[in-house]
Amino acid sequence: MKENIHPKNYRLVVFKDMSNEYSFITRSAVETKETVKWEDGNEYPLYKLEISNKSHPFFTGQNMFIDTAGRIDKFKKRYASKK
Repeated sequence: MKENIHPKNYRLVVFKDMSNEYSFITRSAVETKETVKWEDGNEYPLYKLEISNKSHPFFTGQNMFIDTAGRIDKFKKRYASKK
């Protein structure tokens, strides 16, 4: 195995899916700024995810509705005064 190619800061990190509050802990070298208290009582770095296997349509078999109309309306409202 080659020397000095792997990160040295592997540690336990909590990954949290923000769409359904699902969390899991695994070893990672991802940079984080927040921490969270885990079920075992210890505090670990927290990394927030937008989607995980518990919320992705491929794994759940369901399509999630995303409010794109609300985003478009906000965009139009924001830039309507610029005309």
